[in-house]
Amino acid sequence: MSTIASVDTTIQLIATGELNGETCTPDLVDAPWTFDSLAPSYGPGASMADPIPVDAPRQGELPDEYRTASAEELHDRIMAAKATLGDRVVTLGHFYQRDEVVQYADFVGDSFQLANAAKAKPEAETIVFCGVHFMAETADIISRPEQAVILPNLAAGCSMADMADIDSVTECWEQLEELYGTEPDADGRVPVIPVTYMNSSAALKGFCGEHGGIVCTSSNAETVLKWAFERGQRVLFFPDQHLGRNTAKAMGVPVEQMPLWNPRKPLGGSDEDTLQDARVILWHGFCSVHKRFTVGQIEHARAEFPGVRVIVHPECPMAVVDAADEYGSTDYIVKAIAAAPAGSTFAIGTEINLVQRLAAQFPQHTIFCLDSVVCPCSTMYRIHPGYLAWVLEGLVRGEVLNRIQVGPEVAEPARVALERMLAARPDTTMAA
Repeated sequence: MSTIASVDTTIQLIATGELNGETCTPDLVDAPWTFDSLAPSYGPGASMADPIPVDAPRQGELPDEYRTASAEELHDRIMAAKATLGDRVVTLGHFYQRDEVVQYADFVGDSFQLANAAKAKPEAETIVFCGVHFMAETADIISRPEQAVILPNLAAGCSMADMADIDSVTECWEQLEELYGTEPDADGRVPVIPVTYMNSSAALKGFCGEHGGIVCTSSNAETVLKWAFERGQRVLFFPDQHLGRNTAKAMGVPVEQMPLWNPRKPLGGSDEDTLQDARVILWHGFCSVHKRFTVGQIEHARAEFPGVRVIVHPECPMAVVDAADEYGSTDYIVKAIAAAPAGSTFAIGTEINLVQRLAAQFPQHTIFCLDSVVCPCSTMYRIHPGYLAWVLEGLVRGEVLNRIQVGPEVAEPARVALERMLAARPDTTMAA
């Protein structure tokens, strides 16, 4: 049995001085409902400094009985509710969720794997998605209309997804159409194709569906860009600049042909000549979890552990991806560690809950996070067993709490963009 503590326990031990270490904020020791009644925020963790949209979903007050219950009581209530509900409910847990939530998941994976898991359970009346808002939206889009999708805490959003909204993208598109026109070239390729990362709102997936575009994941991004370049002279890639840049660079697109589009500036902060020469126009978005990783951290890991294998997520900045030995999606990281010979040493550049769980799951290896400061994903951390118990017991009573629904005017074109992605899937398992 591994003695590696969960991230929750690690944070508490650091706070009490029982464990040497550092967290990015002392607020991580507080329960997530502490922040529900405050001004809208992503909460403590990697995204705590990111500005949040004024219309971001907010979670109402969690009933006192769930806020004051012990971990043991919440465990008993969750297990009892799951037993009562049986196959009527399927619980999904993202890789980045805290262990205290993941233990109750029927399926654990990345956002796309979990959406597929939901689709594979058509007999379930309800899908409880322990992830973030855009994931629950995607599950609602591709699941049966009769199935309800629940997000246990409505405040579990995604700062990266929020960095590109439908109004800003539409305005960008109009400026690009004015610059490029809409007529295809001699090869039938239109001036620009929109590509959105899975980590985006349903509205942006719908935008891509309506404008000849497509959705990508972090492991099929290259396949999707090839699809887009076959149909368009350029790509507008949003919301994550780093995934777009790292993928296109690996495909041979020069960095100087990948201008950054800042939605707060005319022409995104570029000039017409730069945009005419562009192959990929990158949105000014990023993941605050993966932005924390640095080349200095990689250098330190190699100095401390000669022969260490450094794997980072493609949402990391380009310099970090270039300095690493490998980069890949969460699913890639999991599979690489599982396939490694015993005694391997890994420095991983992705969210701490997954890294610490892998260290516990594979004790034959030495596995550690590149960032020594414990700083989990702020929004994933908003899900807690208290919220899970609350929504499950609501279902036992016949009450559907925190349902996520995407209207047909958005869901239908979003489904088109997702189906294009499925048709363009690579040989490897897709992940997001």
